[in-house]
Amino acid sequence: MVIVFLGPPGAGKGTQAKRLATDLGVRHVSTGDVLRSAVERGTELGRTAAAYLDKGALVPDETMLALIAELLDRRDHDRGLVLDGFPRTAPQAEGLDRLLRERGRELDAVILLDIAEEEAVRRLTSRVCCSKCGGITNLLADPSAADGVCDACGGRLERRSDDTPDVIRARFKEYRALTQPTLDYYRARGMLRRVDAGRPIDDVAGDIAEAVAGSGPGRAAG
Repeated sequence: MVIVFLGPPGAGKGTQAKRLATDLGVRHVSTGDVLRSAVERGTELGRTAAAYLDKGALVPDETMLALIAELLDRRDHDRGLVLDGFPRTAPQAEGLDRLLRERGRELDAVILLDIAEEEAVRRLTSRVCCSKCGGITNLLADPSAADGVCDACGGRLERRSDDTPDVIRARFKEYRALTQPTLDYYRARGMLRRVDAGRPIDDVAGDIAEAVAGSGPGRAAG
């Protein structure tokens, strides 16, 4: 089973993708995880990716696809993958289809978590990260018991420097420009399933489960 999660910043892709992967008993893989792992292992692909990351540039499609190919070939991923934030571009989507075909596999579902820009700004400007354990807390949805203190480890909670309204809106603009052709690609194939991500977490998870159960070509939602 291979499932793709797409959506703008603040839509909750990571939270929902991890939850679905756990429910299905498959691996959750985010784009960031893929890149960090390759860089830390010092592989040739990792060094190539690092050269772009160090400059703040996007990693080329061909490099990302080569990294995904490595993932698909790992034995511990045989049961399936939930891909969080990949593919970002139409060439990556086409490349993923090719990689799956070459391995006798297919894409089972494409979930679009959709959220209004202002709601995403509200969510992300309320997000804080623990300086000690790295855990993320949302001050609106799940505030910590003690102000400014992580419930898990007692570390100091800090707001990320890029979680400002202007930066978030810029990321939204970049997302639209990069991802719209990807959405069009999957919509044309009848695979795109839209889920309203601006609601409580459990409600969104329920809709995702229904979307996955009813996914496949010709069953797209608007």
